[in-house]
Amino acid sequence: MYQVGNLVKELSDKHGRARESLMPILQGIVQKHNYLTDEAMVEVARELDISAAEVYGTASFYTFLDTQVKGKYVIRVCKTITCSMKGKSDIIETLEEILKIKVGETTPDSQFSLIETNCIGWCHKAPAILINEMPYTELTSEKVSEIIKDYMQK
Repeated sequence: MYQVGNLVKELSDKHGRARESLMPILQGIVQKHNYLTDEAMVEVARELDISAAEVYGTASFYTFLDTQVKGKYVIRVCKTITCSMKGKSDIIETLEEILKIKVGETTPDSQFSLIETNCIGWCHKAPAILINEMPYTELTSEKVSEIIKDYMQK
């Protein structure tokens, strides 16, 4: 567990304490600690003087604001119709086979988490995934296998 009080105060000082500061503060916490704990969301609610339910509702709505511990490498598979039409299901099948997990799970060694997410902004080069912040586009089963094998050696 990380100490959130100081970080939330620091982010609130930077972004302000108005309702519109909620997203940048939550993003700052995720950037620094990879996910939002219940403690962090309660602290944000206190700092911004809004309900914890509102903070949690916002965090749980956006797939990039993780509320659970994820692996070192978070693989986000775009689930738009464009990616589906261009072979997303083959990509997911390949990822599940290589990682030996299903969508929504994390590998036992905490290296990889596999999730589906809404548009990641690469529909023009579908199918696409993000691994942490790095996009990979125009994927085939072979390409995604090579990419994951490279990550496994890091």
